[in-house]
Amino acid sequence: MILALNTSTRQCSIALLNMDRTVIAEQLMFEGKGHFSGLMPAIDELINGFGLNHKDIKGVAVATGPGSFTGLRVGLSLAKGFCHALQVPVFGISSLKALAFQLPLTPHPIAPLLSSRRGEVFTALFLWNRENGLERKEKDNCFKLEAIPSLFTDNTVFVGNDFLTQGARLKELIGNHTRIAPPQCWQLRASSIGALALIRFEAGDLDDPNNLVPRYFRPPDIRPQPAFPADK
Repeated sequence: MILALNTSTRQCSIALLNMDRTVIAEQLMFEGKGHFSGLMPAIDELINGFGLNHKDIKGVAVATGPGSFTGLRVGLSLAKGFCHALQVPVFGISSLKALAFQLPLTPHPIAPLLSSRRGEVFTALFLWNRENGLERKEKDNCFKLEAIPSLFTDNTVFVGNDFLTQGARLKELIGNHTRIAPPQCWQLRASSIGALALIRFEAGDLDDPNNLVPRYFRPPDIRPQPAFPADK
């Protein structure tokens, strides 16, 4: 089986998948105080609850962003720790591609949206090809949500990680004929990350843990602390 992790969005998730891409189990965890501290216990509970063992893990898939600065660091560190301890391969998966992957075989271009700071969203563009593979058509970028309608064609299908905010705003900007994925498709799921990783596993396309880094667009919102006078 493969262990999949998503810590790139406010809704974290973990999943276990069989090697044939069927989902064994999945758990969603919404952001809250100290929610990252519950990841390891949640993983242990998921594995033990199905009578499985950590040694059954044949690979680890992890979202590499774009997304939450802290979340990405936590997810990558956890994935690399599992790979080192279990001596299994790791697969870094684009958060935006995994989100678009949740709309299988859609004939129209797919624009996934992930919340960023200052009212912006991370986005890209993907399209299913004739071989049922998901191809990237535009690189990852970051825009104000208000700019999205002018960047994509009328046939583009939108899916994101905040249906109530992003979906409602898109309807205001584009109108009722906006192509928006059903609400249940919104929120990035670890099982989608795992499924994409298994495609790469079958192709022998592995990542080097030492070179696997998060996909950031900006430095974190960290400010230096003010200098205090020395004690006298």
